[in-house]
Amino acid sequence: MKTYLTTAVFLVLFIKTLSAQESNAPKFGKGLFDLKGKDNSWSMNIGARMQFLGTSTWSSNGSGLSDQETSMLVRRARLKFSGFAFSPKLKYKIELGLSNRDISGASVYTSNAPRYILDAVLKWNFHENFVLWVGQTKLPGNRERVISSANMQLVDRSLLNSRFNIDRDMGVQLRHHFNVSDNFIIKEAFSIAQGEGRNVTTGNLGGLQYTTRVELLPFGDFTSKGDYSGGDLKREENLKWAFAASYDLNNNAVKNRSNQGSYMTNDTGFYQTNITTLFVDTMLKYKGFSFMGEYAFRDAADPLAKNSDNSLTGDKVLTGNSLNLMSGYLFKNNWELSGRYTNVTYDQFLSKGAENQYTIGLSKYIVGHKLKVQSDVSYLDVVNKTNQLMYRLQVDIHF
Repeated sequence: MKTYLTTAVFLVLFIKTLSAQESNAPKFGKGLFDLKGKDNSWSMNIGARMQFLGTSTWSSNGSGLSDQETSMLVRRARLKFSGFAFSPKLKYKIELGLSNRDISGASVYTSNAPRYILDAVLKWNFHENFVLWVGQTKLPGNRERVISSANMQLVDRSLLNSRFNIDRDMGVQLRHHFNVSDNFIIKEAFSIAQGEGRNVTTGNLGGLQYTTRVELLPFGDFTSKGDYSGGDLKREENLKWAFAASYDLNNNAVKNRSNQGSYMTNDTGFYQTNITTLFVDTMLKYKGFSFMGEYAFRDAADPLAKNSDNSLTGDKVLTGNSLNLMSGYLFKNNWELSGRYTNVTYDQFLSKGAENQYTIGLSKYIVGHKLKVQSDVSYLDVVNKTNQLMYRLQVDIHF
């Protein structure tokens, strides 16, 4: 009840604020409102987006399909706020998740409260090409994770991302870019984060998390930041290519997937070990054709969680490696055919069979990524386990 009352009060105050400010309605896909202070000392763009997902899965044991399961859900429902405060050099972004998938994960470490906040970050361009980020947002990890769920080429991200990504965290990031020549651009990012994921209020239980990333763009920037958007919707007239690598060290990590997954507890409180994750990725686009490749590798100083007497607790760090390859072609009628292959190989002590997933997707972009219908079929081949066939259909709308 309190949640509903709080939401109602927020909406009333928000509507009153709109009536008191200069507001302009942008065109579709560019936000619901554009607000600007009368003295031009601040701005705010307000947007919303939704994803509706239907999924059917079947088990495959070599003699046919069985055990069909079907589900439908609001996969994502989000509010976004962005703009500048005091000066155009001080930008901000707030993104709130309202779907069950977004707010789930409440625990004692998040004050047993829903995890509404996805992003809450300030970005200060304090000198030339240097920008300092402060707050909670995505770490500079694998490309597929940094690409917004609003701009994906297939219905959802790959197994590589779900097993090895480092997602969001609270901390600071320093970003910079420079030109080697007229077209050759190098971008760098360095991050120091808490190391336990988003919306944590009880921390820091382990050490800090350090991430660095370097990107090379030998043919210049992609159109409309297309290196972080699925598919070549801008139909690049000249070849665009990006190559990048990220290295992440979570010092004395207390979760079994770096800053993700479950806490590793023992008889003295929490088991801690250094976890390192390496990402190498690339993106290429040219005249409707797109290709993205990623490799991930995770290791730990001691992946088997132990008690003070060296007996095993049963918790294990998820270590191993993964390869993800994805490509597509956008036809002139804005239909796109795409395909993806993902392999995940776990370290032997985890007793998990290697996973191979094959996906074929068909998308119709009505207004780019802002209004689209996407479907895909995936076959998951798991060594020594039952395989799975999955069909998904998703509708996206972004204001």
